[in-house]
Amino acid sequence: MLRPSDVRLSPFEERSPPFTDAGFILTDELPRVMSEHEDGEPSDGSDVPRPEPLQTFFRVEEIRREDGRVRYVGESYVPERTLLRKLVPPFREAGYDVDLEAAGDGQVVVATPFDHGRDGIPWVNLVMFVATVFTTLFVGAYGWYYVGWEEIAANPLTILQAWPFTAAVLGVLMTHELGHYVAGRYHGVSVSLPYVIPFAFPFGTLGAVIRMRGRMPSRKVLFDIGVAGPVAGLVATVVVTVIGLSLDPIRVPAELANASGTMIRFNNPPLLAIIADLIGQPTGYEDPTLTAHPVVIGGWVGMFFTLLNLLPVGQLDGGHMVRAMIGPRQETIAALVPGALFTIAAYLYFWRGLGIDESVGLWGFWGMFAIVIAFNGPANPDDEEWVGWPRLALGIATFGLGALCFLLVPIQVVSG
Repeated sequence: MLRPSDVRLSPFEERSPPFTDAGFILTDELPRVMSEHEDGEPSDGSDVPRPEPLQTFFRVEEIRREDGRVRYVGESYVPERTLLRKLVPPFREAGYDVDLEAAGDGQVVVATPFDHGRDGIPWVNLVMFVATVFTTLFVGAYGWYYVGWEEIAANPLTILQAWPFTAAVLGVLMTHELGHYVAGRYHGVSVSLPYVIPFAFPFGTLGAVIRMRGRMPSRKVLFDIGVAGPVAGLVATVVVTVIGLSLDPIRVPAELANASGTMIRFNNPPLLAIIADLIGQPTGYEDPTLTAHPVVIGGWVGMFFTLLNLLPVGQLDGGHMVRAMIGPRQETIAALVPGALFTIAAYLYFWRGLGIDESVGLWGFWGMFAIVIAFNGPANPDDEEWVGWPRLALGIATFGLGALCFLLVPIQVVSG
């Protein structure tokens, strides 16, 4: 992740690292099909794209079709990075992603159709989405609507009363991911539909994953795809939060409200408090038997994951945005992120006297995670042209809104 854009991975190969989104993972890695023995069908070249830059900068010795891809075996007349800059635009116009592979003493230009591997019904996406609908319904009913396990066991359909919670949580997460998806398709980048990850408490999901195949054409495209998720997600988050705060509070069963024990407290980020003040709605109640409507949690989830996604490191949205905004200097900023997160954890533990379960462990974990993802780095665009002032302003504004989602202690396990 902390890799200069001109570092080579092998004598003839240079690839963009995975494009991921925290809790929401994006990858641009193009699957490899090169084997030691080429067994694809030879082509006479009449039915495959032959753009002029390919003929000018690459000596084609053989053209083969293999698994839907077109493979041009030969040797480049120019450095690899220069060749890719020349080949990417015309191949994309023809509907292909393009990449390079090493082949003995030569190279192979691999052209992959945009729709390669996307035929038919996306069963994996569909099954994971349905599973996540179930887990969020169950978690919502049991944990946020206070439906007892005995009641759920007697009538499983009682979990359906948690549909507003499910709609809120999946609404903000899917809107975020679909922002990336729409931006990718707009720019002709091959992207998959979101893979939603089912989980248990406290939200019923760990987020979503999007896969992106092929190379990143330019810094402008990298920025647009990176910023589209947080912007779309923030819009959905504000809408869900307003709706949740406007709904009547949920009544907590008396035996739970008056019981002693441990509970998880989700503290309000500044953005949630600002929204509540603007619409004149409370975020809490003096009556211990009343609590905010579970839809508000959907807004909280949107704010929390937006904050994490905007960390300017690795394949997170913030890492891609900063890489697009300032170029390879993003590495310097990314190198500071783990230390900043560890400093927050140390401050809470040593100076505030908080425990591991009072967000100390949360920031410590993300500090370690930032180190891990820092080794892959953001996607390296083929075109390093500056993004321009409008995109730069949008990026700064997005990071500013993301800062309103930050608080030192977002989650606490407290004794009641």
